Amino acid sequence: MLLLFFLLSFPFLLSSAPTPTPSPKPNPNPNNDPFLSGVANFSYNIDCGGTANFTSSLGRAWLSDRFFSAGNPGMVAEPHRFSQPQERTLRFFPPVSSGKKNCYSVPVPSGRYYIRTFTVYDNYDAKLRSPSFDVSVEGTLVFTWRSPWPEAAARSGAYSDLISPVLDAVAHVCFYSMATDPPVVASLEIAPVHPLAYDAASTGPDLILVNYGRLTAGGNLFGPGFTADPDAFSRVWQPDAGFRSPTVKIKALSAGGHQIFGSNQPPNYFPTLLYETAVTTVDPADALQYLLPVDTRLSYMIWFHFAEIDAGVNSAGRRVFDVVVGGNNVTRIDIFKEVGGFTAFKWHYIMENLTNTPLSVELVPVIGKPIICGLENYAMVPLDMATVPSQVVAMRALKESLRIPTRMGWNGDPCAPTIWDAWEGVTCHRSQDGQGLVVTQLDLASQGLKGYISDQISLLTNLVSLNLSSNSLGGTLPPGLGQESLVRLDLSSNQFSGSIPGSLGSSTLQIALLNNNELDGQVPERLYSIGVHGGVIDLSGNKGLCGVPSLPACPLFWDKGGLNETGKIAIGVSCGVVLIVVLLVIYIVCIRRGPNDYDFDFPQDFTSIAAKRNRYHRQKSLMLLEMETQNSNGLQSTVNTI
Repeated sequence: MLLLFFLLSFPFLLSSAPTPTPSPKPNPNPNNDPFLSGVANFSYNIDCGGTANFTSSLGRAWLSDRFFSAGNPGMVAEPHRFSQPQERTLRFFPPVSSGKKNCYSVPVPSGRYYIRTFTVYDNYDAKLRSPSFDVSVEGTLVFTWRSPWPEAAARSGAYSDLISPVLDAVAHVCFYSMATDPPVVASLEIAPVHPLAYDAASTGPDLILVNYGRLTAGGNLFGPGFTADPDAFSRVWQPDAGFRSPTVKIKALSAGGHQIFGSNQPPNYFPTLLYETAVTTVDPADALQYLLPVDTRLSYMIWFHFAEIDAGVNSAGRRVFDVVVGGNNVTRIDIFKEVGGFTAFKWHYIMENLTNTPLSVELVPVIGKPIICGLENYAMVPLDMATVPSQVVAMRALKESLRIPTRMGWNGDPCAPTIWDAWEGVTCHRSQDGQGLVVTQLDLASQGLKGYISDQISLLTNLVSLNLSSNSLGGTLPPGLGQESLVRLDLSSNQFSGSIPGSLGSSTLQIALLNNNELDGQVPERLYSIGVHGGVIDLSGNKGLCGVPSLPACPLFWDKGGLNETGKIAIGVSCGVVLIVVLLVIYIVCIRRGPNDYDFDFPQDFTSIAAKRNRYHRQKSLMLLEMETQNSNGLQSTVNTI
């Protein structure tokens, strides 16, 4: 849904306002409310394009530029025209170098936040042409700027604000370029809002309230950054004069120093100053009429602020009027009957099915003159469908692992807003349950990528097509790449190494191009079967692959990348045999041994035979010695030698 919203059409061009004068600050949290006590810890005032922290003349702290995805700092052409330092600097995002989508991603606790931007051109680039761009918050389109801007906005700038939920602990404010135009932003403010503020309990959390006017009746501009008067939610309240019907004469009223009760209370914390002034008509017969700019395609939440600050109205029935919105009489108000005098009274109405613009809001007298202290008008913009959280995790991991260049603009939600294209090279569709967006295609061929594929890719469970061809990606292929949804896979002409995971090759995969890489090992049969069943598979240019037709046979026990299945089985069997032999030996030696298994003496019969043999040889030696002695004495021997 395209929201044709221009806050710059409002008289809210505050940069031309006179320099505010500091004054004593009232206590913004007199009741020590726990919510207000923690507000300052999560509030950010960012000077976009600014290089140093500073404190304004009203004591408001501003931070140097941070939390941005890309872009360049700049300065308006005529800085002397701007009283606030944060209005003089800006950040712009050239699409060629920064991509079409750029974001400020501010870390904050999940909750509801008031977000305000200041946008100004002031011919900072000397091209005399203001840019066209969209602005989203939390993946939902909220502001649309179309060139040429009105002269007042182009030169002086305009403030735009809203109330939005932040669901993932990061507030994303994103700028989407149209054609070659660089989006610009001069300041960004974020402050917490009570979780139940502005009827959130009944309208639900999935809603952004875009401000179409926040008016103080009979008073001057006030709010943080512009006066010393506080507002717990950092809201700025502008005079109502530019929205009232000019044909009706009005009279401004003041509380005259009387204390106003019932203000600055949770959950809305409407400031007391709002109820200290009011307007009424001069002619009792006239109706107070406001004309509010609207987009007829949206619904609006209108908040009315009343207080009976005329001491002359001191009982019920003295001032009664009807509230007519868009021609419909929606309620009758008797302020004194509702709350008494000098007490804040709040009431709101939701207007749907608009047919005309501007939206007319009238206070029609019944008894006495109508009166009003303030008026707020918010477009009720449903949060756009966002990417499923697990797939956001996967895409951010891939952004890091693939080393996606800044020029591709991978910032914020990968798929939202749905009115824009998703991240460059990314295609998304609605999930089957209709609750979110899912990534179905990644086409990042020839992008100069030099990283690797994160194993978080397994979270992209709806991925149908993946094309990372002709890059310089390396590392191994993660097992999670085998999604059942995958139909087309092209990883050709990269530097992937290692083996092909066995998970790759689902029943739906029809094209698998892995050629011209450094893969090795046996090709899984599951993957090769794609070609057998009529699909397309290309494994050429990988010298280490083996095991299927057209590729070398794998070694019996060893592939280049390690043991193949046969080798692992053989080692397993061998280890089993060795174990059995060892156990058998232990059994024989340790369990089956007899009582003399450790006696190493020769058996007795062997000893006897050896002794007899030794006696025989000794006797024979003695006989020979005796014969030799006789021969030496001249006697002939009568013994035959053998």
